[in-house]
Amino acid sequence: MVINDSNYGEALAQNKPMVLDFWATWCGPCRRVSPIIQELADQYEGQVIVGKVNIEEEADDLVAEFGIRNIPTILFMKDGQVVDKVVGAAPKSTLEEKLKALL
Repeated sequence: MVINDSNYGEALAQNKPMVLDFWATWCGPCRRVSPIIQELADQYEGQVIVGKVNIEEEADDLVAEFGIRNIPTILFMKDGQVVDKVVGAAPKSTLEEKLKALL
């Protein structure tokens, strides 16, 4: 799911745990993490909202709100609050462990 400034509120209103992957097309580590994020999105569909936030496309407000300074940054959110995050590329096991903690 693509998340940006205009649809973030709708995603938040679903009251589900959320994983937000802040990335950009020119970012090598982002491209390495992207297939893992997609696998997790497929695996946990219906339980968790997994969103990709392209920092170059209508995401200035989100980047500012969450203080994103480096990419990839993956935020793990519950009840609208950030409860964990990973900055930089990480293995699937690490990301899945943090995602499971949301459930």
